[in-house]
Amino acid sequence: MSDPHDADAIRASLAEIAALLAPAHPAVAEEVLRAHDSPHDYVSAFENRLADRGIDEPVDNLAWIALIDALDAHGLLAEFDWKEDAQEIRDRLRKLESRPSVDPWVLFEAEETLLPTERFLHACGRRYREIGAALAVLDIESDCYPVVGLRAARADELTALAARAGFPVQHLGTGRRRR
Repeated sequence: MSDPHDADAIRASLAEIAALLAPAHPAVAEEVLRAHDSPHDYVSAFENRLADRGIDEPVDNLAWIALIDALDAHGLLAEFDWKEDAQEIRDRLRKLESRPSVDPWVLFEAEETLLPTERFLHACGRRYREIGAALAVLDIESDCYPVVGLRAARADELTALAARAGFPVQHLGTGRRRR
């Protein structure tokens, strides 16, 4: 069996993740694969975007960062600070192109909006799962939460693809951290 983290397997997994999370936006996959295949070119092309993250040269997780930034640019990801207000989280999740057609917010209890950021995000994940949707953090080992929405039935697929590529995903509201 070949090494699961070889360049071809990582590239294929990144392309599949981009297709899973951004099926109507092939530009997401193009950016991610550019970061993987030509990291110096990617850093040059997206230097302004990367400067906000303190990146001015290729880093080990550049393709993962490229995925997060491309998803964000297409309205498919919301990145939250560790001290984000519950109302801001709610507003930004509602704006995601990948939001569920059924509004999970009617299920929320008033007390849940008083929770600290991480606990509120997990409450959001539980409420989303109740209607067949899922929220996942594409972890960049920082004090922020890059959150994507997807169908709950595809959450394990995201986990498996991310693991094959060597990147962590945390599913909100499940009580488990997956890699």
